[in-house]
Amino acid sequence: MMSENSLAARVSDHSVVAGLPSFLIIGAHKGGTTSFFNYIGGHPDVFIPRVKEPRFFALENDPLDYRGPQDPAARCEYTTWEQYRTLFDCSDAFRASGEASTLYLYSDDAATRIARYLPDVRIIAMLRNPAERAYSNFVYARRDGREPLESFEEALAEESNRIALRWGPLWHYRSKGFYGKQLQRYFSLFPESQIRVYLFEEFRKDPVAVTQDAYEFLGVDPTFVPNTSVRFNRSGQVRNLKLQRWLSSESILRSSIKKLIPSRWAHKMRNAVDSLNLADSDPLDASVRRSLMDGYADDIALLEKLLGRDLSLWLESSKV
Repeated sequence: MMSENSLAARVSDHSVVAGLPSFLIIGAHKGGTTSFFNYIGGHPDVFIPRVKEPRFFALENDPLDYRGPQDPAARCEYTTWEQYRTLFDCSDAFRASGEASTLYLYSDDAATRIARYLPDVRIIAMLRNPAERAYSNFVYARRDGREPLESFEEALAEESNRIALRWGPLWHYRSKGFYGKQLQRYFSLFPESQIRVYLFEEFRKDPVAVTQDAYEFLGVDPTFVPNTSVRFNRSGQVRNLKLQRWLSSESILRSSIKKLIPSRWAHKMRNAVDSLNLADSDPLDASVRRSLMDGYADDIALLEKLLGRDLSLWLESSKV
């Protein structure tokens, strides 16, 4: 059995402890997390499970009675600790091990559960201009046939009704953008040394530098150069709706194919199809952006205090 001293030494060295994740990427949804997660997982000393979004810490023992169309929150397969731990059965040989579930940032309960189960875990958040993130979320839901409304403004107007009817977090477009309030939970439970926050805008500008900084944070070789040529899980307007809905479905045939193909190949195949089937979406309407950002202003001020950095780039971009 490992002594307490040796266990503490491994934790301080950022390495995996007894087959548990040593890091979690907690969000934000549609903030570049899928690409970032895959770049992190491309490091030879990092283990990532086949499932990107297990969502365990957000949905532990949840009845999963979510009612949005094809609601992804209703299909969580990891609602017990025993189920979740199986994701990391093969992780002991790696120096770092982790998963990415964007619901952890938005969830009221995830931070407390993470602190209980994994008090020494490294936590990473990738944040995007909240108005642009909300719109990308809407375009993504439209892409996969889960958003029945054609207008982003209509979807925003329906958000509170949908939440009351228990549509899952996928459709909480505006609500998921209050990062200051959400991150405050983590800063109240974990030391700052265990939390690293990046901005999507910086990641998009220099993905290699941001990813290598994350490598150093996770305790693996920061000189490794990730392959950032592939952009994962992009949003956009769909050219062939039937093809896109099949790609996004949970059919028995598609699930069987996914199990037969290594996850990295599957990602490459999916992205190749997306590049052909998705066109750039229309830009977010300037008046809608300003309205959203006015609502986020106080929370952005809170976030600036938490992070100790100036976020005026988000506010200035909304005045254009």
